[in-house]
Amino acid sequence: ASDFALVKLLATSVAVALENARSWTEVHELRARLEQENLFLRAEARSDQGTSELIGSSPLLREALSQVEAVAGTSASVLVIGETGVGKELAVRQLHQSSLRAEQPLVKVACAALPESLLESELFGFEPGAFTGATKRRLGRFEVADGGTLFLDDVDTLPLTVQAKLLRALQEGEIQRLGSNVVLQVDVRLVAATNRDLLGEVRAGRFREDLFYRLNVVPIQLPPLRERKEDIGGLVAHFADTLGPGLGREIEEISSGALDILQRYDWPGNIRELRNTIERALVMGRGPILQLPGGALDTPLSESKGRETSVEVSPKTEARGGVVGSASLKELLLAHKKGLIIEALAANQGNQAAAAKVLGVHRSNLNRMIKDLDLSMP
Repeated sequence: ASDFALVKLLATSVAVALENARSWTEVHELRARLEQENLFLRAEARSDQGTSELIGSSPLLREALSQVEAVAGTSASVLVIGETGVGKELAVRQLHQSSLRAEQPLVKVACAALPESLLESELFGFEPGAFTGATKRRLGRFEVADGGTLFLDDVDTLPLTVQAKLLRALQEGEIQRLGSNVVLQVDVRLVAATNRDLLGEVRAGRFREDLFYRLNVVPIQLPPLRERKEDIGGLVAHFADTLGPGLGREIEEISSGALDILQRYDWPGNIRELRNTIERALVMGRGPILQLPGGALDTPLSESKGRETSVEVSPKTEARGGVVGSASLKELLLAHKKGLIIEALAANQGNQAAAAKVLGVHRSNLNRMIKDLDLSMP
């Protein structure tokens, strides 16, 4: 009887020890995941400079944003297509923030920035000893994004070997860390972006056809800035307003000469180039009126795209852009705000609660803005 009691006691002790070990492992993995999430959130906060939304009310942009809102509430994979600098990452953020996964992490993978030797371990993680230098377990970005959204930027640059493993992860919802035989279940919403003709990459044998169709469930095409020049005024006002204080400039007006030049330029670098141009103008200029310095648009990018993208900035043109005929920054910002509110209300059939969610504001704040801007409700 005493032997049986001893065996029972030992069995209980072993069971408790195993349970404690399992609990410790779970706590350790949760801590590792939270640390990784924190790193990605810090990186995202650092990259969120200048603007956190796609700005404009042109028909082409409204069409793209309506697609973003239409697909946000689903779990469908999305492929965002557009030239460099058009705001693909901003569209992805907007998609994530409007989705049911908004409270979970948005994890970005800059595929083009990672060497082929690191891509697999970054995506799927690794165990100690998986390769030289792997001294401790590291969670992959699929695990960190579990429950949230995984954003693969420049997805066209993924090597074929990684594409095959990515396809399995999407089809089965399963991954394996490098150096492990354990299959892990993951729940991620995948969003990819490219500035290439991905179907052309498939035909050239550089991209898997099955992965293309898996990613291209909902394609969203973002227009280049040259096709929505009516949005340039609002973008200029936004950048002047957000960048000016940090550069010691409080801009009250934007010269009509400067606006004319900016609207005639073709912007091969799109919104990113426009932001850079406004930042340069803020640094080089003085006073409350934003003007363009000579040679502001003489960039290597504009030269490489051809002479049609260059616009001469002459002293006479700038002289015409003084106080007379200049555009008030406040007026431009108000017009931009009105456009965003009208667009959000129209996209949601006048439902203020839904529009407030899209705009990222409380409903009471939206109602106040509608009254302040004297907007007539449908």
